[in-house]
Amino acid sequence: MKRVLLKLSGEALAGDKKTGFDEATCIGVANQVKQIVDSGIQVAIVTGGGNFWRGRTSETIDRTKADQIGMLATVMNCIYVSEIFRHVGMKTEVFTPFTCGAFTSLFSKDAAVEALNDGKVIFFAGGTGHPYFSTDTGAVLRAIEIEADAMLLAKAIDGIYDSDPKLNPNAKKYDEITIQETIDQRLGAVDLAASILCMENKMPMLVFGLNEKNSIVETMTGTFTGTKVTV
Repeated sequence: MKRVLLKLSGEALAGDKKTGFDEATCIGVANQVKQIVDSGIQVAIVTGGGNFWRGRTSETIDRTKADQIGMLATVMNCIYVSEIFRHVGMKTEVFTPFTCGAFTSLFSKDAAVEALNDGKVIFFAGGTGHPYFSTDTGAVLRAIEIEADAMLLAKAIDGIYDSDPKLNPNAKKYDEITIQETIDQRLGAVDLAASILCMENKMPMLVFGLNEKNSIVETMTGTFTGTKVTV
């Protein structure tokens, strides 16, 4: 693979604190990504916002406004993680689908690909810029737009299971599964809109645990222990 999009869950960035940022976790992610970038692979990143806000759990405010708050949570995450990446020696740029003043650059495919070719790690914040679309959908959309070879999903759990492993100690983990099977079995690797985008555009996914030791590097170097989602 020469170009990948890495989706980081907001909850995973929070580490054991479950909210906000865990700096040691973020530095660990940055050091792994630097190894990948130094090997010549181009990396784009999308973060979720669940370490600050999960708008769909709110029953008291308008859904559109709740989703907008979630978009801004991902902007905060991307700016923070981008600065951690700079701290360990990488060049970065944060793109959003809406204007954020001097904080970010306005997304276009040409600008994003140019930044990748310049050796930068790029961050896609703000989702699609529209309500009712998750960061999963935004991540798949951007992966397709920049013609990534695969999407890497770094989650709080180490792959896709046939049931929730937190609730079922006998849950079975899949080594490989098709995107159609995840839809049919409602396994929720990514949401339905994101799954259909992956299937229609033949975008494979690799799902693994962010908190597993050196998991990002191992995913890229062939010792993958998560779940491969084929199309």
